[in-house]
Amino acid sequence: MRGVRGLAVVVALLAAAPAAAQEVRVPPESRAAIQQSFAPVVKAVAPAVVNIYTRKTVTVRQRSNPLLDDPFFRQFFGDQFGLNQSMPRERVERSLGSGVVIDPDGVIVTNNHVIEDADEITVVLSDRREYPATVVGRDPKTDIGVLRIDTRGRKLAYLEFGDADGLEVGDLVLAIGNPFGLNQTVTSGIVSALARTSVGVTDYGFFIQTDAAINPGNSGGALVDMRGRLVGLNSAIYSRGGAAGAGSIGIGFAIPSAMVRAVAQSLLAHGRPVRSWFGASGDTVSAEMADSLGLDHPYGAIVADVYADSPAAKAGLRPGDVVLAIDGREVEDVAALRYRLATVPVGGTARLTLLRRGERVEVSAQLIEPPDSPPRALTLVDGRTPLSGAEIANLNPALAEETGLPLGTGGVVITRLQRGSVAARLGFRPGDRVDVINGRKIDGVATAMKMLNARQGGWRVEILRDGERLAMSVDG
Repeated sequence: MRGVRGLAVVVALLAAAPAAAQEVRVPPESRAAIQQSFAPVVKAVAPAVVNIYTRKTVTVRQRSNPLLDDPFFRQFFGDQFGLNQSMPRERVERSLGSGVVIDPDGVIVTNNHVIEDADEITVVLSDRREYPATVVGRDPKTDIGVLRIDTRGRKLAYLEFGDADGLEVGDLVLAIGNPFGLNQTVTSGIVSALARTSVGVTDYGFFIQTDAAINPGNSGGALVDMRGRLVGLNSAIYSRGGAAGAGSIGIGFAIPSAMVRAVAQSLLAHGRPVRSWFGASGDTVSAEMADSLGLDHPYGAIVADVYADSPAAKAGLRPGDVVLAIDGREVEDVAALRYRLATVPVGGTARLTLLRRGERVEVSAQLIEPPDSPPRALTLVDGRTPLSGAEIANLNPALAEETGLPLGTGGVVITRLQRGSVAARLGFRPGDRVDVINGRKIDGVATAMKMLNARQGGWRVEILRDGERLAMSVDG
């Protein structure tokens, strides 16, 4: 890796720049200025960053006759001679990534996509020691996974969590990982942007953007500040092919340390992600809304619905309230609201700054685990109905959290479809909310089954999908 100019030199150059356009070059003031380096930080943190190698066996289907690779031959002769059959074949896929030791007893955090569906996971330390790893838990929604290795009592170097909220655009950061299988590699850069919410990589998008070189294999590696603290988990890159593309062009994204810590703690405690529940939904404040609300710029999340008996309801939130900040951190939009609430542990308290009728109000909400009530009453619809082959359930807070559906006021949701079923052929999808059948509002699975079985010449089913109401009429 090429040497880095001393920070003192950079500061001196900036300080010495005259008001005129002419550039003034200033020589280093001392030998110490020339020799400044990131080496002390790297030496302290590098042993806590590991390489991760995974292996999984996948089944692919291979044509039994090579002539079927010719589309002309396959079109005219494949089915006639029974050659349009395929033979299952197993293939081993290998991939690589990175991870960070967060506990000296062998707990490692990485990206979910690095370890997802792996049959074997091997962790290689910076000193080339290798250990088989077991999965403690995974959270696809945040793209975070936790591994554990048996060190036989030997303590490992580990990183402490830093405060990602304390970062500012322009701060120096280092990215450490395993790009392209080249083993541990260090790159430097700055924080290019904060609170990126439109990356589209995870359900809880709220990323640190950096120009430190991040490439395939860096996923799950450490983003550290100049004090050697973990401020982010490198997760994705942006290329001309889109997020998570083939190569770095200087735009990388890292999951902030607050989210990494919250999810890791949940996975270690429960083996699965358990997120805090707030019980309110809303929209991002637009420029037009900001003017009418008297805000100096568009920010915040305006509350649309408050679920009964939720922490939001008990805190006194009302539709029309605007959430401006949580625990003193500004809420830029709805994605930022979800992120801030997701980093509060179950049982923890969030202090909200609201705008209500032109006045700023402070309230506190104690967050809880999403309740799994009313009971889901999972039911597979059978018989001769439009929803035959669909599994339906009562939508409760726990199910809404698992599926990513807006909770609203409850109701019935399709959780899965049998392949080739009547419901699948009619175009129903998992996640559809069954709202009305033959003019009757559906408040639960029992009501849905009653209306489906009591057809009178046919059915008219109204569903809610992605905020739109769709209706379908089916003859009996």
